[in-house]
Amino acid sequence: MTDELPADIDLADPQYYLNRELSELEFQSRVLNEALDDRNPLLERVRFLSIFTKNLDEFFMKRVGGLKQQIDAGVTERTTDGRTPLKQWEEAIDKARPMFERQAECYREEIRPALAGEGIHICDYDDLTPDQRAEMRDYFELSVLPTLTPLSFDPAHPFPFISNLSLSLAVVTRDDDGDQTFTRVKIPQNRPRLVEVETDGDEVRYVLLEEVIRADLDLLFPNVEVVDTAVFKLTRNAEVRRNEEVAEDLIDMIEEVLEQRRFATVVRLEIEADAPAAARDLLVEQLDLDDREVFELRGPLDYRELMDLTDLDRPDLSLESWTPQPHPRFSDLDTADAGLGSGASSPEAAGDDGDTIFDEIRRKDVLLHHPYHSFGDTVQRFLDAAANDPDVLAIKAAIYRTASDSQVIEALIDAADNGKQVAAMVELKARFDEQNNLEWVRRLEEEGIHVAYGTIGLKTHTKTALVVREEEDGVRLYSHVATGNYHSGTAKGYVDLGVLTADRDIGQDLVKVFNFFTGPSLDEEFRKLLIAPVTMRTEFTKCIRREAEHARAGRDARIVAKMNALEDPGIVEELYEASMAGVDIDLLVRDICRLRPGLEGVSETVTVRSVVDRFLEHSRIFYFENAGDPDYYVGSADWMTRNLDKRVEAVAPVEDPDIREQLRFILELGFADNRKAWEMNADGTYDQREPGDDHEISMQKILMDQTLAASNTPGVHRGISASHPDVPETLLVESDPSVMAPRDDGEAEASDGDDGDDRDDADDRDDADDTTDSAVEAGAGAPKNGDPQHVLDDFPEKWYVPSSRHYEYAVRTPDGDRDYRKTAEAAARLVEKYYGEE
Repeated sequence: MTDELPADIDLADPQYYLNRELSELEFQSRVLNEALDDRNPLLERVRFLSIFTKNLDEFFMKRVGGLKQQIDAGVTERTTDGRTPLKQWEEAIDKARPMFERQAECYREEIRPALAGEGIHICDYDDLTPDQRAEMRDYFELSVLPTLTPLSFDPAHPFPFISNLSLSLAVVTRDDDGDQTFTRVKIPQNRPRLVEVETDGDEVRYVLLEEVIRADLDLLFPNVEVVDTAVFKLTRNAEVRRNEEVAEDLIDMIEEVLEQRRFATVVRLEIEADAPAAARDLLVEQLDLDDREVFELRGPLDYRELMDLTDLDRPDLSLESWTPQPHPRFSDLDTADAGLGSGASSPEAAGDDGDTIFDEIRRKDVLLHHPYHSFGDTVQRFLDAAANDPDVLAIKAAIYRTASDSQVIEALIDAADNGKQVAAMVELKARFDEQNNLEWVRRLEEEGIHVAYGTIGLKTHTKTALVVREEEDGVRLYSHVATGNYHSGTAKGYVDLGVLTADRDIGQDLVKVFNFFTGPSLDEEFRKLLIAPVTMRTEFTKCIRREAEHARAGRDARIVAKMNALEDPGIVEELYEASMAGVDIDLLVRDICRLRPGLEGVSETVTVRSVVDRFLEHSRIFYFENAGDPDYYVGSADWMTRNLDKRVEAVAPVEDPDIREQLRFILELGFADNRKAWEMNADGTYDQREPGDDHEISMQKILMDQTLAASNTPGVHRGISASHPDVPETLLVESDPSVMAPRDDGEAEASDGDDGDDRDDADDRDDADDTTDSAVEAGAGAPKNGDPQHVLDDFPEKWYVPSSRHYEYAVRTPDGDRDYRKTAEAAARLVEKYYGEE
C-alpha cells in the first residue's frame, strides 16, 4: 500500500463528518431508550425519564444556546460537516422535538399506568376524594401559599423576570370591569414537587404541586375571576462569557458570568399543549422567541423530580442495589487510620505486616475502577493518609468538580493544618459548578492553602494528585492519574479509572504540571505523560500513524479506544487514513462521534459501539497494538478539540502487566456486551445489540460480579479477575516477540536515558539469563546484603518492572543496556554487582 489517498477521496469533504449536535442528540435518544425499554425495572425507567430531562436541559442551555448566540452575532462559518450555525440550530430543534413528545407519551401511556398497577399513583387533582382535596387545600394554605409571589404584567408592572429552568404557572384573571391580567406564579422549588396524599393501606398517592396550586388559586387571587392557566418552563442560554484576556480578576469574572447567566437569552419555552393562546402568544412576544423554540407538550413539563420515586423501598421494582467495594490490595491495611505514616514512624497505622497504603503503591501500581471500587476506601483513603502522615512533605491536587461537602477538600485542609505544603488547582470555569468551586476556593484560601483557580485561555480538566513523601532512601513521589473527578457523589454513578503509582517519571511529570498551575508557563517536554495542550495531540497522532505504517508493511495493526466523545476532525481524519491503510479500529464511544464507520474505501475496518447502562460510562482507555508490542494509556482526555487544544489534560501510559490485563478485559467486555451496547451505522444512527441465541452479556453486570468476588476472596490482589468465558481475548497485554517489529531509534530510548516507552526486548534474550536465575533461586547467588527487596529499595533508579511475559525485573547496566531477571534475588545480586560500591 502507498501513503497517498485515492484520487477520488478528499477527507476534507463534509460528507465524511457527522454533526456534533445531532450526534449528541443521538446519544440522548439512547438515554431515553432506557426509559422506553420495558426489560428494565420500572423505577429504573423512571430514573431515566428524569436523567433525560436533565440532559436535554443542559443541551439546550449549552449547545442550542451557543448556536443562537452565533446566529445573533451573524456568524455564517460552516462546521466540518458543512453546516452553518442557523442550519445546526434548526436541525437540532427539529430532532429534539419528537424526542420530548416520545418522553411524554412514554410517561402517559406506559410509566404512569405501570406505577399505578404497583400501588404508586400520580393522581390528577380531579381524581382525589373530597376529603383528600380538603387535605390538599389545608396543605396549600399553610405550607405553600406563604412562599408564593404572584408577579403581574399590566400598565403598572413590567413583564416579570422568569428564572432559568423554573416551573411556572401562567394565570389569566379578570376583574369586575372585564379587564384581563397576566400573572406569573413560580412553582416553589423548596417544596416537594410530588405532594403525598394521605391514604389508607399500603398504596402511595401523589399529586403534582402545580396541580395543587392551580386548584387553589382563589386563595392567591381573591376578588377576581381566574379565567385560565398554563404550566410553562423556560430554558436560558448558559453560554455567557467574558474575555479572559481583559478580565482583571478571574473570580470577579466568574461571578459576573454567573449573574449574566440568570438574565441570558431564552432558548426554549415548554408549555402545556392546551395552554390558552393569549398566554402562549404573550410569552412568545415578551421573551422574543421564534415559534420553532416553543414546545407544546402533553403531560408534566419536567420529570426531574420523579427521581424521588426511586428512593421508595420497592426492591421489586428496582435494579439490584450496588455498594462500591474496597480494593483487595488495600484490604489488609489498617482501616481505622488510613495509613498514617510509614511503619517506622507510625506502626499503629499499618496493617498486619506493618504496611501502609504508600508501601502497597510502592510495591506495585494499583488500578482503581469506580463505582465498582469505593472512592472513599481508595482515593479518599490515599489523600487522608497523606494529610496525616508525618513523612509527607506536600500534597497537590487538581480539582475540576467536587462535592458540596467534599472530603477531598477537607483532607487538603487537614494536610495544611498538619504543616504540609498544599497546593490546589480549582477550576472556576467548570460549567454549572462555578458557584460550588468559588466557595471552596474561598475556604481553601482562608486556611492558607496555595490555590490556583484558572489559566487564561485554558480549562484545567486533568484529574491528578501528587503526594511528596520523605522516605529512608530519599524523597518519593506518589501519583494518582484518573479519568474522573474528585467527587464522592459522581464516583458512585460514573464509571471511571484511576492509577495509583510510585513511578518517578510520572511523578516528575506531574511536578511540572502543578508548577504550571501556579507558575508562568507549561513545560513542553515530559518523560511519560501525554499532556494537553502541548504533547498529547502530537503523541496520539504518532500512535495512529504508526499503526498505519505497520498495516502497510503487513504487520499486526490495531487501535482500540474507549472514550466519551470522538469529535476532533483532525483525529477523525487520521483514523480514516489508518483504516484505509488496513488498520482494524474498534471504538467504544459513549456520546458524540463525528466519524462515520463502514464507509466503503474509507472506514471499512472501523467499528463504533456505545454502552448506555445504569452507570454513566466515563473512562478513557487507549490501546495501540504496535505490531505485537502494545501500548496502553488511561487519562482524562477525549478525542475532542477542546480536550487536545484548549484544556490541560493528562493521559498516562500503563506498563504494569496486571493493570494492562484488566484494561484489556474492560475493552473486550465492552465489545462483547449484547444487552446495553449499541452499534453505530454510517449515517450516525444506532442499532441496539441483542443476545439472540447467545448468552446475555452485560459489561457493567459482569464487572460488578467480578469486583464483588475479588473483594470477598482472600489472597486476590486484582480488582477484577479479568476473565470470562463469553469474552474473547484478542488484545495483547505484553510484547509478543513472534510478531514484533523493532521500534525505531526515536522510540528506543527516553530522553533522559530511562526506559521511557521502550517495550523490552526481554523476551528475545537468550537462555543465559535463565541459568543465572536458576542459580540464584538455588541459593548460590543470594545478595551480599541479605534482603533482596532492601537492596532494590536502595537503588530504585537502577531497575524497573518490564512489560514481559517471562521476566519480573529489568536492571539498567552502566553502559545503558538492560539485563533481565526473573526473581528479586537475581535482580538484587545484579544491582549489587553494578552499583554496590556507589
